[in-house]
Amino acid sequence: MLMAIRRHLDEAGFVELQAPIIGPVTDPGVRGAKQVDIDYYGRRYKLMTSAILYKQASLHAFGKIFCIAPNVRLEPPETADTGRHLAEFHQIDVEAAGHGREEIMRVAQGIVVAAVREVSATMTPELARLGRDTSRFQDVLGGPFDVMSHADAVARVAGDPHAEIAWADEARLSRETTRPFFVTDYPKGSRGFYDRESRENPGVLRNFDLLLPEGYGEIASGSEREHEYQRIVTRMRETGENPAKYGWYLDMARAGIPASAGFGIGLERLTRYVTGLESVWQASAYPKLPGVYSA
Repeated sequence: MLMAIRRHLDEAGFVELQAPIIGPVTDPGVRGAKQVDIDYYGRRYKLMTSAILYKQASLHAFGKIFCIAPNVRLEPPETADTGRHLAEFHQIDVEAAGHGREEIMRVAQGIVVAAVREVSATMTPELARLGRDTSRFQDVLGGPFDVMSHADAVARVAGDPHAEIAWADEARLSRETTRPFFVTDYPKGSRGFYDRESRENPGVLRNFDLLLPEGYGEIASGSEREHEYQRIVTRMRETGENPAKYGWYLDMARAGIPASAGFGIGLERLTRYVTGLESVWQASAYPKLPGVYSA
Protein backbone atom coordinates (compact mmCIF):
# COMPACT_ATOMS: atom_id res chain seq x y z
CA MET A 1 0.00 0.00 0.00
CA LEU A 2 2.73 2.46 0.93
CA MET A 3 4.64 1.70 -2.25
CA ALA A 4 1.53 2.47 -4.31
CA ILE A 5 0.82 5.65 -2.33
CA ARG A 6 4.39 6.90 -2.61
CA ARG A 7 4.40 6.21 -6.35
CA HIS A 8 1.06 7.99 -6.76
CA LEU A 9 2.18 11.10 -4.85
CA ASP A 10 5.57 11.17 -6.57
CA GLU A 11 3.87 11.18 -9.96
CA ALA A 12 1.67 14.06 -8.74
CA GLY A 13 4.75 16.15 -7.87
CA PHE A 14 4.83 15.66 -4.08
CA VAL A 15 8.13 15.47 -2.19
CA GLU A 16 8.52 13.12 0.78
CA LEU A 17 9.93 14.66 3.95
CA GLN A 18 10.67 13.18 7.38
CA ALA A 19 8.51 14.74 10.09
CA PRO A 20 9.84 15.32 13.62
CA ILE A 21 8.76 12.95 16.38
CA ILE A 22 9.28 15.45 19.22
CA GLY A 23 8.98 19.23 19.44
CA PRO A 24 8.13 22.14 21.76
CA VAL A 25 4.49 22.07 20.59
CA THR A 26 2.22 19.74 18.65
CA ASP A 27 -1.25 19.74 17.17
CA PRO A 28 -3.73 20.57 19.97
CA GLY A 29 -6.85 19.62 18.03
CA VAL A 30 -7.33 15.99 19.08
CA ARG A 31 -10.68 15.11 20.61
CA GLY A 32 -10.41 13.56 24.05
CA ALA A 33 -6.75 12.55 23.65
CA LYS A 34 -3.91 13.64 25.94
CA GLN A 35 -0.50 14.77 24.74
CA VAL A 36 2.67 13.08 25.95
CA ASP A 37 5.39 15.19 27.57
CA ILE A 38 9.05 14.21 27.63
CA ASP A 39 12.11 15.72 29.29
CA TYR A 40 14.28 17.11 26.50
CA TYR A 41 17.51 18.20 28.20
CA GLY A 42 15.64 19.98 30.95
CA ARG A 43 12.84 21.36 28.78
CA ARG A 44 9.35 19.96 28.34
CA TYR A 45 8.78 18.76 24.78
CA LYS A 46 5.85 16.91 23.19
CA LEU A 47 5.58 13.70 21.24
CA MET A 48 3.85 14.52 17.98
CA THR A 49 0.10 13.96 17.86
CA SER A 50 0.20 15.34 14.30
CA ALA A 51 2.82 16.93 12.05
CA ILE A 52 0.52 19.71 10.86
CA LEU A 53 2.50 22.71 12.16
CA TYR A 54 5.71 21.32 10.71
CA LYS A 55 4.02 20.56 7.41
CA GLN A 56 3.13 24.24 7.07
CA ALA A 57 6.72 25.21 7.91
CA SER A 58 8.05 22.80 5.28
CA LEU A 59 6.14 24.56 2.52
CA HIS A 60 8.89 27.19 2.56
CA ALA A 61 11.10 24.54 0.96
CA PHE A 62 8.68 22.56 -1.22
CA GLY A 63 5.21 23.42 -2.46
CA LYS A 64 3.74 19.90 -2.25
CA ILE A 65 4.88 17.55 0.49
CA PHE A 66 3.98 14.33 2.26
CA CYS A 67 5.36 12.23 5.06
CA ILE A 68 4.58 8.90 6.69
CA ALA A 69 4.46 10.27 10.19
CA PRO A 70 4.38 8.38 13.52
CA ASN A 71 1.89 9.86 15.99
CA VAL A 72 1.28 9.23 19.70
CA ARG A 73 -2.03 10.15 21.32
CA LEU A 74 -3.18 8.92 24.72
CA GLU A 75 -6.76 8.27 23.68
CA PRO A 76 -9.35 7.68 26.44
CA PRO A 77 -9.21 4.02 27.59
CA GLU A 78 -12.82 3.46 26.52
CA THR A 79 -11.78 3.93 22.88
CA ALA A 80 -9.89 0.60 23.02
CA ASP A 81 -13.17 -1.09 22.13
CA THR A 82 -14.11 1.07 19.13
CA GLY A 83 -12.03 -0.95 16.67
CA ARG A 84 -10.65 2.36 15.34
CA HIS A 85 -8.24 3.78 17.92
CA LEU A 86 -4.60 3.21 18.73
CA ALA A 87 -2.35 5.19 21.06
CA GLU A 88 0.53 4.85 18.58
CA PHE A 89 -0.17 4.94 14.86
CA HIS A 90 1.00 6.34 11.52
CA GLN A 91 -0.48 8.95 9.24
CA ILE A 92 -0.01 9.63 5.57
CA ASP A 93 0.34 13.39 6.03
CA VAL A 94 -0.05 15.63 2.98
CA GLU A 95 0.16 19.40 2.50
CA ALA A 96 0.05 21.49 -0.69
CA ALA A 97 0.62 25.23 -1.08
CA GLY A 98 -2.00 27.07 -3.11
CA HIS A 99 -4.54 24.25 -2.86
CA GLY A 100 -8.14 24.78 -1.82
CA ARG A 101 -10.33 22.29 -0.03
CA GLU A 102 -11.80 20.65 -3.11
CA GLU A 103 -8.35 20.19 -4.67
CA ILE A 104 -6.92 18.55 -1.58
CA MET A 105 -9.99 16.33 -1.22
CA ARG A 106 -9.24 15.00 -4.69
CA VAL A 107 -5.68 14.23 -3.54
CA ALA A 108 -7.07 12.30 -0.55
CA GLN A 109 -9.37 10.33 -2.84
CA GLY A 110 -6.45 9.56 -5.14
CA ILE A 111 -4.45 8.06 -2.28
CA VAL A 112 -7.28 5.76 -1.20
CA VAL A 113 -7.94 4.68 -4.78
CA ALA A 114 -4.24 4.04 -5.45
CA ALA A 115 -3.93 1.83 -2.37
CA VAL A 116 -7.14 -0.12 -3.01
CA ARG A 117 -6.35 -0.62 -6.71
CA GLU A 118 -2.80 -1.87 -5.99
CA VAL A 119 -3.81 -4.36 -3.33
CA SER A 120 -6.86 -5.68 -5.15
CA ALA A 121 -4.81 -6.14 -8.35
CA THR A 122 -1.68 -7.73 -6.87
CA MET A 123 -2.73 -9.45 -3.63
CA THR A 124 -5.95 -11.25 -4.47
CA PRO A 125 -4.83 -14.56 -2.85
CA GLU A 126 -3.92 -12.78 0.38
CA LEU A 127 -7.27 -10.96 0.46
CA ALA A 128 -9.06 -14.25 -0.20
CA ARG A 129 -7.31 -15.88 2.78
CA LEU A 130 -8.50 -12.98 4.90
CA GLY A 131 -12.04 -13.44 3.60
CA ARG A 132 -12.10 -9.99 1.96
CA ASP A 133 -14.51 -9.76 -0.98
CA THR A 134 -12.85 -7.50 -3.57
CA SER A 135 -16.19 -6.84 -5.26
CA ARG A 136 -16.83 -4.43 -2.39
CA PHE A 137 -14.17 -2.15 -3.88
CA GLN A 138 -16.12 -1.50 -7.10
CA ASP A 139 -17.72 1.70 -5.82
CA VAL A 140 -14.40 2.90 -4.38
CA LEU A 141 -12.73 2.62 -7.78
CA GLY A 142 -15.76 3.61 -9.82
CA GLY A 143 -15.95 7.38 -9.56
CA PRO A 144 -15.80 10.49 -7.37
CA PHE A 145 -16.49 10.05 -3.69
CA ASP A 146 -19.75 11.48 -2.37
CA VAL A 147 -19.94 14.70 -0.31
CA MET A 148 -22.34 15.79 2.44
CA SER A 149 -22.24 18.74 4.80
CA HIS A 150 -21.75 18.41 8.54
CA ALA A 151 -25.24 19.87 9.01
CA ASP A 152 -26.78 17.18 6.81
CA ALA A 153 -24.77 14.44 8.52
CA VAL A 154 -25.80 15.38 12.06
CA ALA A 155 -29.41 15.76 10.95
CA ARG A 156 -29.37 12.15 9.73
CA VAL A 157 -28.13 10.84 13.09
CA ALA A 158 -29.83 13.43 15.36
CA GLY A 159 -26.40 14.64 16.48
CA ASP A 160 -25.14 17.92 17.93
CA PRO A 161 -24.96 20.56 15.14
CA HIS A 162 -22.21 22.43 17.02
CA ALA A 163 -19.83 19.55 17.69
CA GLU A 164 -17.85 16.70 16.17
CA ILE A 165 -19.83 13.71 14.94
CA ALA A 166 -19.70 10.95 17.55
CA TRP A 167 -17.70 7.85 16.59
CA ALA A 168 -20.76 5.62 16.79
CA ASP A 169 -22.68 7.99 14.51
CA GLU A 170 -19.81 8.04 12.01
CA ALA A 171 -19.94 4.25 11.89
CA ARG A 172 -23.71 4.37 11.47
CA LEU A 173 -23.46 6.82 8.57
CA SER A 174 -20.76 4.81 6.87
CA ARG A 175 -22.73 1.55 7.15
CA GLU A 176 -25.39 3.12 4.94
CA THR A 177 -23.13 3.41 1.88
CA THR A 178 -20.81 1.38 -0.33
CA ARG A 179 -18.72 4.37 -1.44
CA PRO A 180 -16.37 6.55 0.65
CA PHE A 181 -17.72 10.04 1.30
CA PHE A 182 -16.57 13.40 2.58
CA VAL A 183 -18.24 15.36 5.37
CA THR A 184 -17.51 19.08 5.01
CA ASP A 185 -18.11 22.40 6.76
CA TYR A 186 -17.66 21.53 10.43
CA PRO A 187 -18.63 24.35 12.82
CA LYS A 188 -15.97 26.58 14.29
CA GLY A 189 -15.19 25.38 17.79
CA SER A 190 -15.21 21.72 16.82
CA ARG A 191 -11.67 21.73 15.39
CA GLY A 192 -8.22 23.23 15.95
CA PHE A 193 -7.11 26.79 15.29
CA TYR A 194 -5.43 25.88 12.00
CA ASP A 195 -8.65 24.95 10.14
CA ARG A 196 -9.52 27.97 8.04
CA GLU A 197 -12.81 29.74 8.77
CA SER A 198 -14.91 30.50 5.72
CA ARG A 199 -14.81 34.19 4.81
CA GLU A 200 -18.20 33.92 3.08
CA ASN A 201 -19.87 31.86 5.82
CA PRO A 202 -18.41 32.87 9.22
CA GLY A 203 -18.62 30.21 11.88
CA VAL A 204 -18.10 27.40 9.33
CA LEU A 205 -14.71 25.83 8.65
CA ARG A 206 -13.28 25.03 5.23
CA ASN A 207 -12.49 21.49 6.29
CA PHE A 208 -13.53 17.87 5.82
CA ASP A 209 -13.44 14.33 7.11
CA LEU A 210 -13.26 11.31 4.81
CA LEU A 211 -15.34 8.30 5.89
CA LEU A 212 -15.01 4.78 4.54
CA PRO A 213 -18.06 2.61 3.79
CA GLU A 214 -19.22 -0.60 5.51
CA GLY A 215 -19.13 1.00 8.97
CA TYR A 216 -15.38 1.63 9.01
CA GLY A 217 -15.91 5.32 9.71
CA GLU A 218 -13.50 8.24 9.55
CA ILE A 219 -10.10 7.68 7.97
CA ALA A 220 -8.88 11.22 7.30
CA SER A 221 -9.29 14.81 8.45
CA GLY A 222 -8.14 17.85 6.51
CA SER A 223 -8.76 21.48 5.72
CA GLU A 224 -7.64 24.67 4.18
CA ARG A 225 -5.26 26.28 6.69
CA GLU A 226 -5.36 29.57 8.48
CA HIS A 227 -2.13 31.27 7.44
CA GLU A 228 -2.57 34.95 8.32
CA TYR A 229 -0.83 35.84 11.59
CA GLN A 230 -3.64 37.82 13.24
CA ARG A 231 -6.28 35.24 12.33
CA ILE A 232 -4.14 32.44 13.74
CA VAL A 233 -3.69 34.29 17.04
CA THR A 234 -7.42 35.02 17.22
CA ARG A 235 -8.32 31.40 16.53
CA MET A 236 -5.81 30.20 19.13
CA ARG A 237 -7.46 32.32 21.77
CA GLU A 238 -10.94 31.24 20.66
CA THR A 239 -9.96 27.58 21.08
CA GLY A 240 -8.37 28.15 24.49
CA GLU A 241 -4.77 27.87 23.33
CA ASN A 242 -2.04 30.11 24.75
CA PRO A 243 -0.25 31.82 21.83
CA ALA A 244 2.90 32.13 23.96
CA LYS A 245 3.42 28.35 23.61
CA TYR A 246 3.72 28.68 19.83
CA GLY A 247 6.54 31.20 19.59
CA TRP A 248 8.45 29.73 16.66
CA TYR A 249 5.26 29.01 14.74
CA LEU A 250 3.87 32.53 15.22
CA ASP A 251 7.21 34.08 14.29
CA MET A 252 6.99 32.14 11.04
CA ALA A 253 3.35 33.18 10.53
CA ARG A 254 4.27 36.83 11.09
CA ALA A 255 6.93 36.54 8.39
CA GLY A 256 4.48 34.73 6.11
CA ILE A 257 3.18 31.17 5.68
CA PRO A 258 2.03 30.01 2.24
CA ALA A 259 -1.72 29.50 1.89
CA SER A 260 -2.26 25.74 1.81
CA ALA A 261 -4.52 22.79 2.43
CA GLY A 262 -3.73 19.35 3.73
CA PHE A 263 -4.86 16.24 5.57
CA GLY A 264 -3.75 13.10 7.37
CA ILE A 265 -4.91 9.58 6.50
CA GLY A 266 -4.60 6.90 9.18
CA LEU A 267 -2.45 4.13 7.71
CA GLU A 268 -3.66 1.43 10.08
CA ARG A 269 -7.28 2.43 9.49
CA LEU A 270 -6.77 2.22 5.73
CA THR A 271 -5.12 -1.19 6.13
CA ARG A 272 -8.00 -2.36 8.31
CA TYR A 273 -10.51 -1.38 5.61
CA VAL A 274 -8.63 -2.87 2.66
CA THR A 275 -8.12 -6.18 4.46
CA GLY A 276 -11.58 -6.28 6.04
CA LEU A 277 -10.24 -6.65 9.58
CA GLU A 278 -12.47 -6.31 12.60
CA SER A 279 -10.20 -3.97 14.56
CA VAL A 280 -7.42 -1.51 13.79
CA TRP A 281 -5.03 -3.19 16.25
CA GLN A 282 -4.90 -6.16 13.86
CA ALA A 283 -3.35 -3.85 11.25
CA SER A 284 -0.28 -3.12 13.41
CA ALA A 285 2.62 -5.46 14.15
CA TYR A 286 3.06 -3.94 17.63
CA PRO A 287 -0.28 -2.37 18.52
CA LYS A 288 -0.67 0.06 21.41
CA LEU A 289 -4.31 0.04 22.44
CA PRO A 290 -5.51 2.91 24.64
CA GLY A 291 -5.15 1.94 28.30
CA VAL A 292 -3.69 -1.50 27.49
CA TYR A 293 -0.07 -2.36 28.32
CA SER A 294 1.83 -4.06 25.49
CA ALA A 295 5.30 -4.56 24.03
